[in-house]
Amino acid sequence: MKNGPLLFLGLFAALSISWGAIVLGTHAQIGALTPYYDDTEGASFPKRGSGLAAQGEREYIALGCVACHTQQVRRPGFGVDDLRGWGDRQSVARDYIFQFRPQLGSLRLGPDLANFGDRKPNPPDADELYKLLYAGTPAHPSYRFLFDRRRVVGERSLVALNLTNELAPGRGYEVVPSSKAESLVAYLLSLKNGYTYPEAQPAAAPAPEKKAGASSEKAAPAATKAPATEPSPETEKSNPRGKRPEQAVPAAAPDENKKQTK
Repeated sequence: MKNGPLLFLGLFAALSISWGAIVLGTHAQIGALTPYYDDTEGASFPKRGSGLAAQGEREYIALGCVACHTQQVRRPGFGVDDLRGWGDRQSVARDYIFQFRPQLGSLRLGPDLANFGDRKPNPPDADELYKLLYAGTPAHPSYRFLFDRRRVVGERSLVALNLTNELAPGRGYEVVPSSKAESLVAYLLSLKNGYTYPEAQPAAAPAPEKKAGASSEKAAPAATKAPATEPSPETEKSNPRGKRPEQAVPAAAPDENKKQTK
């Protein structure tokens, strides 16, 4: 093939340019984002999470929570995320700059967790999350391996779960969260995107343009329809054409009289 090397170089250049435009261009645009400093509040957003929350993010990834939960609130008007209390604004790229591996997700078998720490109307607390992770629900699996069942020595632990009925650990025992459960709950409670960045504000709708030659005055009402000259079927039956009385011809208008006298 005479032009084989040239064809190969052309394909290689096309792929290289495409890869550079998509990967490197996106990294230059989004990868360089920094926290937004608000002068009125004297703080930067988003705030970096604690070390325990950063460890919990890795537990979240290891458990595969992204298979059932998303972390991206849709824009108001493009869904009902705001009506569900999942967030008052859309998620933007700046929300994820401190996350090790953003878990955007693509399936919502469970609720969205992007603003889980500020969930409306009542945000969850640690005790509720521990009980959910341990007991589970018909729609949520149980992760009992994240907890330790141990004998009570002395006083009962302050972080022990309050379990009753069949979930009770037994007399003289208690169930406490492990370090993995504590870090996972810390991560979930740290998910807050309540601050509205400039890029998260909806764009103002453009003003409607006036059409050229359009009049601002209201259109005149349509002229009333002239009465029909043809008789109705009922009139035809009661007054046939041959037996109708003669009608007087109206007098001509003044202008017509002048025309006739000329």
